[in-house]
Amino acid sequence: MKTIILPGYSPYNKDWAENIKAQLNLGHEVIVHYWRHWTSGSFILTYELKKIQEEIGKEKVNILAKSVGVYVALNLIPKIVYQVNKVVLCGIANIKGNEIRKLLNEVVSNISGEKILCIQNEKDKFVEYDEAREFYHSVNPNLKVISKPRQDHDYPYPEEFQEFLSS
Repeated sequence: MKTIILPGYSPYNKDWAENIKAQLNLGHEVIVHYWRHWTSGSFILTYELKKIQEEIGKEKVNILAKSVGVYVALNLIPKIVYQVNKVVLCGIANIKGNEIRKLLNEVVSNISGEKILCIQNEKDKFVEYDEAREFYHSVNPNLKVISKPRQDHDYPYPEEFQEFLSS
């Protein structure tokens, strides 16, 4: 078993991911995926998906995703569905358009809703909690969507991640 952290787009998220990793005690390897565009090149989804699949190998995996990491996770999961144990999606940054809905629908048709936890800050600058809850529940009303009382796009919730991924 492994857990992979898929951070947000900004290089600031490297610190977030490393801090979360340091606070998780899951009894197995926790990996932070470092986006290529943080050091060179640009963000190319297919490249990132390939690198993530190399990092996780063939083992069972938990996915902890934030912001653009949520988008990447929704693209990744159908490719590795039989390896996926649990998924935490926090700080979804874009719910407009059919693509994201289609991706989420494919994920929830392959993974039980009990294995997915969605966390959104009440006043996230990209998507507020009420909008996120409505979006997630429009795809699957059984998804657990938790509100956090913050007004930013930071997700410092290692206790919640630990509890869900350990249960």
